[in-house]
Amino acid sequence: MAEKETVAKPAGRALLLAVENAQIRQDLPEIRSGDTVRLQVKVVEGNRERLQPFEGVVMRLRGGGVNRNFTVRRITHGVGVERTFLLHSPRIEKIEVLRHARVRRQQLYYLRGLTGKAARLKEVRPMSAKEVAAKEAAQAAKAAAKEAAIKEAAIKEAAAQAAEAEVEMESSEETED
Repeated sequence: MAEKETVAKPAGRALLLAVENAQIRQDLPEIRSGDTVRLQVKVVEGNRERLQPFEGVVMRLRGGGVNRNFTVRRITHGVGVERTFLLHSPRIEKIEVLRHARVRRQQLYYLRGLTGKAARLKEVRPMSAKEVAAKEAAQAAKAAAKEAAIKEAAIKEAAAQAAEAEVEMESSEETED
């Protein structure tokens, strides 16, 4: 009887992970709650396909892996519109982050009850090149000061040990006499 050849196949959870990892897109920016984003969504009308822009505030992010989704809210003609999108969906052509906002919650449901100026979020502005350079210089100065303090402490400790050793030598000489 001839022995059967066994073919190694990923089984169970490993198979699911392999399929999911193949579907995850790498070209997406990092988005958070409170970000203002502009999406280019593929819309099929009959036999035609076109891109439709949708711009709004990310209200929430849910799920993980290939099932990660987010909800975007915008006000159109005085009516609030919320759409939920799968983050890794092939229907989303492009995600562009326009602004980051400082929010203290993960899910911004309170925006549903706010209109006009009350619905604004505090914008986090990106740092200019000068500000980045100033921040790096401040960090370098702080690190240099810390190193200097460590060296000074080491010198003082060495001096204290030398003085202690000298006192020990003198006391041992006195006991020998």
